[in-house]
This record gives sequence, structure tokens and C-alpha cells, in this order.
Amino acid sequence: MAKRSRPLVAIDIGTTKITALAAEQENGETIVTGFSSHPSHGVKKGLIINMDSTVDAIRRVVEDIEVMTDVEVSTVRVGIAGSHLQGFQSSGAVPLSTREVRKIDVHSVLEAARSIVIPTEREVVQIITQEYRVDDQDDIIDPLGMAGVRLESRVYIITGAISAARNVVKCMNRSELKVVDMVPHHLASAEAVLTADEKELGCAVFDIGGGTTDIAVFFRGSLRYCATLPIGGNQITSDIAIGLRTPLSQAEIIKKDFGHAAFASEYPEHSITVPNIGTDDERSISAGTLCRIIGARTEETLQLARRELIQCGMLEYLASGVVLTGGSAQLGGLAQMAEQILGLPVRIGVPQDVSGITDIRHPQFATAVGLLKTASAQPVVSVPAANRNARSTWKLGERVKHWFAEAF
Repeated sequence: MAKRSRPLVAIDIGTTKITALAAEQENGETIVTGFSSHPSHGVKKGLIINMDSTVDAIRRVVEDIEVMTDVEVSTVRVGIAGSHLQGFQSSGAVPLSTREVRKIDVHSVLEAARSIVIPTEREVVQIITQEYRVDDQDDIIDPLGMAGVRLESRVYIITGAISAARNVVKCMNRSELKVVDMVPHHLASAEAVLTADEKELGCAVFDIGGGTTDIAVFFRGSLRYCATLPIGGNQITSDIAIGLRTPLSQAEIIKKDFGHAAFASEYPEHSITVPNIGTDDERSISAGTLCRIIGARTEETLQLARRELIQCGMLEYLASGVVLTGGSAQLGGLAQMAEQILGLPVRIGVPQDVSGITDIRHPQFATAVGLLKTASAQPVVSVPAANRNARSTWKLGERVKHWFAEAF
């Protein structure tokens, strides 16, 4: 009989919704056994602004998961988002006293790479190993057992505001949940939608959510850059509500039913009916007017994303192009507009290599699925601490882990 591992539960705290997934691992496959999603009213641009509202939504999705799986949920993996997340390259080097790379040498060289000075209000969220160097040999993925006199490492470090991480933990604690890992949305979404070949050849992921657009760039199998733009689908909805003088709730419906990203030369000519704000009256407008509003905001977002790729110097390395995911990635015409603006092949990314509940095979659930998959993925190397679980590649900093200990 196949050996089944204990269920994993992931919670994605998004700007527009909070999603929970439960899954089991069987023979290396992620099988989703529980799913729930509820509207989020306590989060803005990836940051918690109302803890009571957020806790209420968390409790609702967890209750749904417990009913579906018949298992009490006590530990969860959560995502962290927001423009406070920042990433940068770092490197370290250590001598090899035994002329052979041992595990303790790998831990030491990663510790040297993370020995950086950061502001007191920030903390290391995750460290992603990119490659190693032994003496004059570059681009080593796993240096264990190799002969040499000097070991170097190159890593990508993501830091975040301690207050933002603490608020996430507090919401989970108030929901009677223990956080066992916290993963940036950039990495979780990429884990769900990218293939190994795309990561190797060079690919960027744009996770366009309700309040933010998370950008993650991969090359030669590893994360090379990440950034967050404070703009997303909610801005499009707001533009529609203002431009058409219609309620926000109706603007969201109009966006989903009739929305299309298009340049001026492609505006359609047919008409659509739009409710007026403050009355029960309706009026007819040109679909081209709606496209003009949506096109202006999506073009701005894509131009900002393109500028990020240029500034980080990775635009020319994206042989596999760009993958769009997140709830707003389903906007009609967005992929075509992105191809023209970025000058790269573009596809819409949906969660891959998961089975069980099929309702999650949509871009808006990429982050939640990615949180599950990062738990089961083979890590490149353990985080730089000799007493830490060797299978945990991406972990919180010591102060954040201390909050967990205090809470339980």
C-alpha cells in the first residue's frame, strides 16, 4: 500500500479573498483533498489592515476545510505579500579544512552569505541558494563531496517588514492555528505554474492579484530577482466604477463579463448596459469606452513590469518568456497586450501537477497551490543553521520563529 503523509494545509491571504487548501502527498504527488475561499475585507495591497475581518475569514475557510477532510486543522503554511518584501544578491566564502566539501561547510558558507546588516525593523524571510563555486569551478548545484580548498556560495535573500509578518502570525494565532512556514507569494505562485525547463531557460512570472502584482524572475533553475508593484485588479475595478459612474460591485461584474484589455486601434464598437450609481436606472455605453478604461490601466501595469525587468538586467535572459497568473490574469486580451509591450512570448499560468479537487485549476489559486508544493518540493540545500531541519529550504528568520514559540 502506498505510504501517505500527513495532510498539508496552506492559507493564501489575498487582497480580495482568503483561500485555504488541504492536500496529501502520495508517491510524490500533491492530491488536493479540501478547498475553501471567502471574500477578504481586511487586507489591502497584500497587508493586513483589519485583523478582526481577516481572522473571521480565516476561521471560515478553516471550518470548511475541516468539514471536507474530517481532520482538525492546527498547523498551516501561509503566504506573505506586499511591497515591503525586498530581495538582493549576496555571497559568502569559507576555507575547506579537510580539502573536501562537507555538510558543515555548506552550512558555514550559507551562514557567511546571510551575514549582512539589515535595518532593525526588517527580517530575513527566505534565502534561496543559486549556485556554488569550489576553487575555480563555477555553477555547481550540489558541492557535497567535491575536492577543493575554498567554497563560495551565491544566494538570493528576501527580507520583509517584521510588523507585516507578525500581523500574519497574530491572525493565525487568534484563529487557533500555528504557522509552520511562511513563503513569499512570488515563490509560491512560481512553484505552481512554472516548469523546470522554464526556470532553467529563463522565465518571469507576473502574479496579478487584487491589490498587487508580484514579479519573480528565474534563470538557470533559480530565482534571480523579485519585486512587487502596488497595482492590481482592484485598480481596474475602481477605474471602471469612476469612469462609468457605476457601483464598485457592478464594476467588478462588468470587468469579469465584458472586460478586455486592448489598444485604441482594437476597440470594439458594440454597446453594453451599465447600471447608474445611486439609482436603479441603466444606460448604454460603447464597449470601446470600457476597453479604453481597462486598456489604460493594464498598459500602465505592464509598462511598470517591463521597467522592472530592464532595471534588474534580466529582460534579455527570458528565453521562455513571461507567465501571467493570479485572478486578474484571466482578463481577456491581457496576454496579447503583454506580448506586444514586453516583446516576449506570454502564456496564462494555471497550477500544474496537482490532482484531486479540480476547481483549483485556475490562475487565482496559483499562490495557494504553490504553498502546498513548496512543502513537498526537493530543496536545493538547507537553511544555514546546523540545528535546523535539512529539508526546509525557505524559512523565517530567528525573530519570527521566536514569535511562534511565544504564542504556543
